[in-house]
Amino acid sequence: MSRVLVPLAEGFEELEAVTVIDLLRRAGIEVVSAGLAPGPVSASRGTVIVPDTTLDAVLAEDFDMVVLPGGGPGAGRLARDARIRALLVRMEGAGREIAAICAAPRVLAEAGLLAGRRATAFPGSLDGVEVPGLDYREEPVVVDGRITTSRGPGTAMDFALTLVERLAGREVRERVAGELQRP
Repeated sequence: MSRVLVPLAEGFEELEAVTVIDLLRRAGIEVVSAGLAPGPVSASRGTVIVPDTTLDAVLAEDFDMVVLPGGGPGAGRLARDARIRALLVRMEGAGREIAAICAAPRVLAEAGLLAGRRATAFPGSLDGVEVPGLDYREEPVVVDGRITTSRGPGTAMDFALTLVERLAGREVRERVAGELQRP
């Protein structure tokens, strides 16, 4: 079974995090939500989530994918966290899957992981970041190699279903989407 880590920082976008966690779990994928610090984490719209664990408690564990939810304040906190940057570099070096939505692709850009790649993000969230060779797309979800990016809360379901497909295959994606009554 695949294992996915979803780090949660204060100010994360709840629609994005909860959609990813929910749909991956519906697909039978093990998801570990981890707060940057102990205790509940407040999301961008005031929703309070209790993560499964802390980032420090799981940093040494193996994951098949790390997914960064957006939300401007949350993504900013992820970008400033040296543990997240080291985790991303380690995951990329190990050939593991990395995904980010909304403002979180900026975290990937600042870690040097979007250079020479196709990617998308929330409009304006990559402004001011030098990314050599970035092929920016205004598509709902962009997959380039082992990196998947998406635009924002409105694309969260498509993003999560793409992640299901990356980890569990097309058949599982179609089953999960069908159970959701997706058109």
